[in-house]
Amino acid sequence: MPEDVLLPWIGEYLHSGGKAQACSHKKMQGYKKQGVYGYVQFIRDLAVAAFLLLSVISHYKFHIKLNRNEMTEPLPLKSNLKLLAIVSRPEFIPANSASLMIGVAWALQFPTDIVAGVLLPTILTYAIISLVAMFAAQINTLSDYEADTCDSTKKRLTDALETLGIKNVRISMAVELMLSLILMIVLYEILGEIVLVLLWFVGVFFAYSYSSPPIRFKSRTWLAMISLMLVLSIIPISFVYYSIESTFQLFFFIFLIGQALTVYGVIVPAEIRDFFMDKSSGISTLTVHLGLVRASALAIFLLTLGGLLCGTGLFLGFAQIGQSFLAFSLLIMAFVYATVLRHYFTLYQLSRRYQSSKNEEISRDIIELATRNPKWITWISQSIVLMCIILIVGKLLAFF
Repeated sequence: MPEDVLLPWIGEYLHSGGKAQACSHKKMQGYKKQGVYGYVQFIRDLAVAAFLLLSVISHYKFHIKLNRNEMTEPLPLKSNLKLLAIVSRPEFIPANSASLMIGVAWALQFPTDIVAGVLLPTILTYAIISLVAMFAAQINTLSDYEADTCDSTKKRLTDALETLGIKNVRISMAVELMLSLILMIVLYEILGEIVLVLLWFVGVFFAYSYSSPPIRFKSRTWLAMISLMLVLSIIPISFVYYSIESTFQLFFFIFLIGQALTVYGVIVPAEIRDFFMDKSSGISTLTVHLGLVRASALAIFLLTLGGLLCGTGLFLGFAQIGQSFLAFSLLIMAFVYATVLRHYFTLYQLSRRYQSSKNEEISRDIIELATRNPKWITWISQSIVLMCIILIVGKLLAFF
């Protein structure tokens, strides 16, 4: 869009109630007076303003390069977005959806205002979680770039980063963080829950510190495990939960601890898959620190204990709402956990054989089996989501 068209358009939009005025106290009060519809307008204005901001940045970057005689043929917007999606690790999106469903299922109470009490907070929290998750994934991609260039399985990731450019990824990260902060302010204005603000700050801190120096929890063995449990489970699920319900539930806490243990339990095989390369590269993951046998045993322990705590929390949750008969559905989750644990025991046996023989063929078998881990993650996460859907159904049955 030419400069003489773009800039007047932005000025006219902001003058008529766009981002600049929307973020002011007076304009914010105007949105609040309109209730839910007002906040929907605010989110719409925010999205348009963000698009305009990105347009201005792209427009001036184009002219700066042209003036410096550094101009190269720019990539189409669609290609840039596709590359950005790759470096944002879209494989983690199902985890965000699972966190959303779990939080909503445990927090939902009837009767309730579905639009203002559930739908609007849920949309905002999912947007915030997704933006912070993208921010974290991009930091991880940047921090691990040099190591990933030696891994042929991550060639698509490193090629996307090289094509898109590190500077563009950093700009994207800044925009994502800014948008998540603005949406966090909107959520706080609606709900007034300070715990959500604290969870956002803690989440952003761990999202950055997990991969980035100087802290880089990722390379600090047991701290890596704790930080992943917080970032992938406890913080996002609690964030969704407290956006709908402000009271503490013991049964939810039991379930949440079990789910956090399960999360790391299904991550360990991914570290086992990378064990040989990480060890040769001097990367100190928890699996490298423990060794294959103890890491495999840890995965079995975490998944078993996590499943028992999740099942206990759900069983007590069903009993609390007077729908104990739904506890029979827990057999589905038990079957899924047992199926995955069978593969874990095979991995443990292979690890013991490798430890005693150092046979290269066994190491390839370990890597091949551990490579199936994404499928196991999907099975486990979907079984938990299914249980949470059944919990919602139970609450509906109890209400009607």
